[in-house]
Amino acid sequence: MSIAYGIYLERHKKDVKKGFEWMKKHIPTAMNVVPSYMDRLIANHDQSKTGICEYDPYDDYFYGGCRTPAVVEAFEAAWLNHIHVNPHHWQHWVLVNDDPKEGAKALEMPSVYVVEMVCDWWSFSWSQRNLKSIFEWYDQHKDYIKLHKNTRKLVESILNQMYEALVEDTEDDNH
Repeated sequence: MSIAYGIYLERHKKDVKKGFEWMKKHIPTAMNVVPSYMDRLIANHDQSKTGICEYDPYDDYFYGGCRTPAVVEAFEAAWLNHIHVNPHHWQHWVLVNDDPKEGAKALEMPSVYVVEMVCDWWSFSWSQRNLKSIFEWYDQHKDYIKLHKNTRKLVESILNQMYEALVEDTEDDNH
């Protein structure tokens, strides 16, 4: 068990919260879609990563220094657990049908989880101290990410509002 993974987890959770607090302040209209308990969700973000099913496999994979086949397999099982118990991941909402004719289908995500997902993605921009890096990341991944059309519309609306608010903040700072 490494100290580094524990430090990363705490920083990640703080960055998710920073993103959420920023969104509440700067794009309150986008926050109209979330219920009052959103603060509790953010406070408990990624709680499963501290549990027995995920902590050690994540720690070994990212901080263990040697990605043996056993380490990779354990991490993949932990990641599968993570997306199944954390509905803020888009993968949680992809239904893989038994019937090949039906294939995989993206279900609509409740708005509360869409906001948490965007905050989760954005946390990496906060840690890099480049709040605009989320937009390039999304452009690079959007064709792969399987989202229901209404979910994608909400995600892109939130991202557009974030971008506009960040540009406005930058312009205000330059005056």
